[in-house]
Parts: sequence; C-alpha cells; structure tokens
Amino acid sequence: MWALLVLIGAASVSAHLQDLSFDGQKVFRVIPQNDEQVEILNFLASIMEVDFWQPDSVTLVRPKMQVDFRVEAEKSFKVEDLLKESGMEYQVLIDNLQAALDAQFDSQARTASHSYVKYNNWNTIAAWTADIAAQNPDLVSRSEIGKTYEGRPMYLLKLGKSGANKKAIFMDCGFHAREWISPAFCQWFVKEAVETYGKDTVMTTLLDKLDFYVLPVVNIDGYVYTWTNDRMWRKTRSKNAGSTCIGTDPNRNFDAGWCTLGASDYPCSSTYCGSAPESEKETKALADFIREHLSTIKAYLTIHSYSQLLLFPYSYTYNLPSNYQELNSIARAASKELASLYNTEYTYGPGAKTIYPAAGGSDDWAYDQGIKYSFTFELRDTGRYGFLLPESQIKPTCEETFLAVKYIANYVLEHLY
Repeated sequence: MWALLVLIGAASVSAHLQDLSFDGQKVFRVIPQNDEQVEILNFLASIMEVDFWQPDSVTLVRPKMQVDFRVEAEKSFKVEDLLKESGMEYQVLIDNLQAALDAQFDSQARTASHSYVKYNNWNTIAAWTADIAAQNPDLVSRSEIGKTYEGRPMYLLKLGKSGANKKAIFMDCGFHAREWISPAFCQWFVKEAVETYGKDTVMTTLLDKLDFYVLPVVNIDGYVYTWTNDRMWRKTRSKNAGSTCIGTDPNRNFDAGWCTLGASDYPCSSTYCGSAPESEKETKALADFIREHLSTIKAYLTIHSYSQLLLFPYSYTYNLPSNYQELNSIARAASKELASLYNTEYTYGPGAKTIYPAAGGSDDWAYDQGIKYSFTFELRDTGRYGFLLPESQIKPTCEETFLAVKYIANYVLEHLY
C-alpha cells in the first residue's frame, strides 16, 4: 500500500493551478473506522493536495467521522485504489466536479440583473444593496463599514423602522468564499423582511421593535475570486509575509481561543488563523462595528454551509457556555421551525461537541463580547452537492432558514437584556 501512496505523491501537486477546469475531479466521502485509517488520510494529505470539505482540515479527522474531500482528476483513481486496499468505507459523492459546477446554474430565471433565485456575483450584489435601500428608504439604509484587502467597500444594510433606543440583531453571510448559498440567504432575508413588513404580524413587530444589521458578504475578495478564478476558494485574498500562499481563514481570525484547537498557523492551510487576531481587514471591520454597537446588539447570527447544523458556543473549547440550556432550547425550537416546511433535518448543539473544535470563530468571539444569543447556521445540504448547491435549491433553502431566523429574532425580542 505504501508504494501506491508514494506513487500518488510523485505527481505534481500544482498542476491544477495553471488550468482551473475541475473536469474529472472527484469528491469522496469516507468514514475511517480506526486510528490506522485516520493515519492513511493524514498521509494522503501530506503527499498530495487534498481539499477537505468536511471537516475543514485533515487534523480534525477522527475515527467514525464522516469525511468529505476533493482530489484532482489524475489522482482520483489512485486514491480510489488506496481506499479499497485499506478497506475504508467510501463513496464517490461527486463523480465529476466540473459537471456539478455547471449544473449549479439550473435556475430558470435567466436574467442579467439581480435575482433572488440565482447566485449573484459581487457587482450585482453591491448594486442590489444600493437599490434595495433606495426603494425602501423608511425600512432600509446602507453604510460602509470598511474596505477589503483588495479595496472593495464592505456594505452593511440596516433594516427596521426608525425609533429610539432600539436593540439590534447582527447577521452576516459569506465568510467562506465558496459557500455561495450563504450570501444568497442574506439577500433573501432582506427581501422577505421588506416584502412582508405590514403583512406578516411577526415580521412587522420585529422591524418595528428591533433593527437588523445584515452584512451580505464578509469575504468579498474571496467571493469575487470564486467567480473569476477558482470556484473552490475558501479564504481571504491577503498576502502572507514569507509565504507564497495567499489568504487567511476569516473564521479562524477572531480573538476567541485564537490559533489553538482546529486552526492552523501554516499560511498554506485552508484553516490558517492569520498572523494575529483580526489581521484581516474584513474581520477587523466586522469586529470594530460590533464593538462600537455592543450596547445595542443582542444577537449574532452567522450563515455558512454545508451540513445542516445550528451551532452555538463554544467551538474553541469543549466547555459549555453559561446559558447552555437556553441556547440549546432555542436551537431545538428553531430547528423544528426550519423542518416544518420541507422536513429538512438539522443537528444542533455547541460547536466543538457537535462537529469539531475550531478556534477563532466569529460566533464564539461575539458571545465572549457579551452577546449571549450567538448562532452559526450551516445550510443545505449534507454533502450530495456540498458547496455546489444548485440554484433550484436556493428558494427552499432560504424559505426554511428564514423561519428559523425569525424564530430566534422573536425569542431575542421577548428576552431582551
């Protein structure tokens, strides 16, 4: 078997950087049964480029855990041989990644302009933020909270009727560039809020009594890069001193157990924690805004994909938050609301115990700032499409998620502190 592994490693690891067609690339799902099989995955990752989808890094792989990873076309047959030889349970989730990429764009709404049932590129989203504010001046306003590494403005939308001493909920999308369903949800949420105000009693009350801060895309540079260069890009696009590898994982870049469990100090890693907490302009802008509005922000919601999870602190430690029972019951009820529409099943619980430890996350950081209602959503699906969820699933995904968010917001309104 080791001879086979060495053979796999000998082929060039940088081949796909020149030619970013994903033709023939495969996504495997394996369930290592013991430490020896985990070790095989570790070795595999050490000799060739393996893109871990779930968990984020090979260092987090444990026996009996479901592991999804992507490999280059020319390696896929050798990897399959290796998995067979090792006796590891596996399946091919995506047989040809390029075909899955092309199949994402299955929406019937073929319009050049903004659409809530299509994936929109950054320029389209940026224009939309201006339009939605201009069309709904009594409900929506737009501000700029900072600039990205590459100089793009970070637009924040504020939703709510103007009023004195209003408390707020902060929600962001698009931390990880390739998780396209995430920004799609932030746009959908704004649309729903605006369209149902005055019609839906719960939403009307929420907007009358609370403000919602919505950051449609956190990692804008990375998101742009997924449209222009590499659909599978995850991190920011900042340069790293002393390394040719680009980018930091923005969701490992917060001062919450920074760079300890489940984060890497290696700049080439997909979970690289950055040179220091808030080293990224994007995370610093977000953190600065929240710090400036700490007296009013009472809940923090961050939207990721995929896995169908509703998580709350902590992820950087196995310790439970002080209001664990309350957070767990909110997550249970919100998951039930979400499932009421299409029976989509979510798993919920504290991050480290529910999936795996991950330090430096925005949800843990917000919680430690005193925002006691802090949640991370991992939207559809559970791996059939992974990061390449087809456009035909945007509407159902957003509809069900909206119910859960509305539930949490209403709970927060009734339990202001």
